[in-house]
Amino acid sequence: MAGTGGAAQPEPYPGERIGLPREGRGSLATWGARIVALLLDWVICTVIAVLFFGTRVLTADGWTSWMTMVTFFVQTTVMVALAGASAGQLLCRLAVVRLDDQPVGFLRSALRAVMVCLVLPAVVIGTDRRGLHDLAAGTAVVNRR
Repeated sequence: MAGTGGAAQPEPYPGERIGLPREGRGSLATWGARIVALLLDWVICTVIAVLFFGTRVLTADGWTSWMTMVTFFVQTTVMVALAGASAGQLLCRLAVVRLDDQPVGFLRSALRAVMVCLVLPAVVIGTDRRGLHDLAAGTAVVNRR
């Protein structure tokens, strides 16, 4: 069989298709860093929910059992809209950025947070390490360092 005569094209690195650098500041965050950030957010929000609503948020049925999730939604929406990252993402030196270089804003931040709270959209991953929540909001999670 005759060859094409050219060398094989290298596989694009994660983020190349959306114009992000291969490494360093602005490159796509690793899965490990994103998972650690999510776990930190959940711990922070659990502590806040317990402080405001008592330990019932950990054991009770009814509305109090949802307070950690509500706290998570509020914290991530507000922090991403104002600081460009949730508390856990800031601690892990990550950022949420729009691909058109505009601020994320409250609407996109709330959309992302709702979709993460629903879980499934956040675990259905497309190309370039972006879940459905990032695809819907036109965002990506990148390194700050």
